[in-house]
Parts: sequence; C-alpha cells; structure tokens
Amino acid sequence: MIEQFLTWYNGLTGSLWGALLLFAVGVVFLIKGGDWFVDSAVGIAKRFRVPEIIIGATVVSIGTTLPEVMVSVTAAVNHNGAIAYGNAIGSIICNTALIAALTIAIRPAPVEKKTLRTPVLFFFASAVIYMLAAYIFGRFDRWLGIIMLLVFVVYMAITIYKGFKNPVEALGEGEQEAEAEEKSGSLLKDLIVLVISAALIAVGADMLEGSSVSLATMAGIPTEVVGVTIVALCTSLPELVTAVTALVKGHGALSLGNIIGANIFNLVLVSGAAVTISPFAIPEGSKLLGYNTSQLFEIPLMVVVMALMTLPALFKGKLRRWQGLTLLGIYVAFVVLQVLIALHIV
Repeated sequence: MIEQFLTWYNGLTGSLWGALLLFAVGVVFLIKGGDWFVDSAVGIAKRFRVPEIIIGATVVSIGTTLPEVMVSVTAAVNHNGAIAYGNAIGSIICNTALIAALTIAIRPAPVEKKTLRTPVLFFFASAVIYMLAAYIFGRFDRWLGIIMLLVFVVYMAITIYKGFKNPVEALGEGEQEAEAEEKSGSLLKDLIVLVISAALIAVGADMLEGSSVSLATMAGIPTEVVGVTIVALCTSLPELVTAVTALVKGHGALSLGNIIGANIFNLVLVSGAAVTISPFAIPEGSKLLGYNTSQLFEIPLMVVVMALMTLPALFKGKLRRWQGLTLLGIYVAFVVLQVLIALHIV
C-alpha cells in the first residue's frame, strides 16, 4: 500500500499539472496549518498564563521545525547524515535573515528582555558546540549528537520551568487583559488542533518542496540553484507562514520566539538526531576561494545574522526596522553568492 502510494505520488510530481496541484495544496495546508497553529498555541499560552515568547520558543518551534527533522532523520537512516549539516545552517540563515527580517522590517515591536535572554543564550551555546565540531574535530561523532539532544532537553525543561515559575511577571499588558476575559474552548481542543495543524504544516511543506523542485527542473533551472534557493526556502516555509500569521494577528513576541526556538532546534534537535543515528565528517563539497564554503562563509554568517537580530533587542528591549532591512540585504547577497558558487562563477 505504501509503495503504491509513493509510486503514485512520485508520478504526480513528475507531471506539470500534478506538480501544480501539489504546489497549490501545499500552500493551502501551510497557510491553514499556520493559522490554526498560532491560534491553538496562543490559546494554550493564555490558559496557563505562559508568555507568548515561551510558547513560540518551544511548542510552535517544534511544529515548524518538523520538515527539517524529517528530512535530516530520513537522510541519516539512509546513511547520508551530512545533509543535516547544510540543512541546519541554511535554515538558520533563512529563518533569521529572511523570515524574521520580513516581520521586523514590516512591524518592529518591543520584546521582553528577560524572556528573550534564555533562548539567545542557548542558541549561542549550541552554536559554539557546532563550531567546535566544524573547526576543531572536523566531524560530528555520535557522542556529540547525544550532547546536542541533551542540550535540547535541558533547554525545553528550563524554558517551560521559567514560564510557569513567573507567569504573571512574564505576561505583557495585552496578555493580562486577555487573561481577565473568559476563555472559550477547552485545553483538549487546543492540543488536538495543535497536533493536526503541525501535521498539515509538515505535509504541506513536503508537497511544496517536491512540487517546486519538479517545476523548476521542468523549467530548466539547474539543480544546484534549486537546492540553494527553492528547496532552502521551502523547508523554512512553516516558519515563514507561522511568523506572518502571528504578525497579522498581532502576536509579534510569538513570531520572534518561534524563530529563535526553531534556530536552536535546527542546531541541537535536527542535527543531534541525525548525528546520533549516523555520524559524519564535515562535507567537502563547494569551495569558496579554495576553502570549504561552510567553514569560511556560512557558519560565520549564521552567527552574525543571529547576533544582529537578537543582541540589539536584548540590550534595548525593542526590534528596529533597520535590523530587518539589513538582514534582508544580507540574505539577498547570500543567495546571490550561493548561485554564483553553484554555477562555478566564483
């Protein structure tokens, strides 16, 4: 049954009209999944008096990171765990310099510095672990993958503990007003919607990714270019849809928390799971100026864009439009350089 379905699905993506259909369905799944996910996550946050940025950095981030998790774990099972290496780095750059940048440029908002501190600290601590493997060890061994997964567990435990320890202090004015209002629905309903919407996001992302690659191939676009543009963007579409939906609904803190949480999960959950299943050496694929592109350019850029987004907010308590515009410019330059590398121009 499963083999028959996969044969039918692959045949559908191989035809023009089939790929267009899957593309449209994928967009609908992502949009509706993101809409329901934000509603249920905010509902849970208000019910338990947990600040939105905490929910965004945990539950929402796990849901929107599902495509990356599935891609990396599947690759690891097939003894191709190195895919997780580029997947994690590229997703973080896309999440920060494109998705978060768009929301910041459109509607910069104040942030709660106290609740932002822990996610930012964990991201840069996780980045240090990642850089040690990339620059010192030259490979990702199973023990390192286990450490990454332990960091993920500790982060989740601390984040949830802090959210429940000081619920009133962490709530903003708008949340306090909402808390005073009578809440409709039930916790079970919110949890069910959360699970269903996460599944819709994951399935929608898979449909959109497969159909985008198929359509691009039919149009004669080089596979390398597709990989660094369309595929990279498609795997981050759940974060984009959730961020935009949260922005439209006025939940800017949820959007920022989702991006930071998703970036942490890309380093310690996505990579950790893949490395634990199948350890791998640092890939020696593309070169820039004769050096490994990821070590010379992509890993430093990953750290720079996160610092540019989070550090000013951490000290000033507010996101500024110039941050969003600067990050967007960086992302455009990043994509252009990746295309030039793929076409062997640089």
